[in-house]
Amino acid sequence: MPNTVVILPEARDEIAHAFEWYEEQFFGLGYDFLRSVDNSLRMIEREPNLYPIVHENYHRALLRRFPFSVFYEYENEQVVIYSVFHSSQNPQKWYDRFK
Repeated sequence: MPNTVVILPEARDEIAHAFEWYEEQFFGLGYDFLRSVDNSLRMIEREPNLYPIVHENYHRALLRRFPFSVFYEYENEQVVIYSVFHSSQNPQKWYDRFK
């Protein structure tokens, strides 16, 4: 049975903001970013325990080509995406979201 992936609204907002920023930099780059996010989410869906636990029960998957991490929790065949986080930001921002 495939895992269910739930993307929280905050993570969706981060994806949308990054898409807009990349698309302003170079036409089509935002779509490349979305493909990278999609590829990462598909891998997380298939193999959620592939990525390391970085805090309590939360995993981190790194995007290819873009300096972003996907933070998620996996339990009972459900993956919850908490953040798609730019690596230059203060890590306290995503720690606070888990509380």
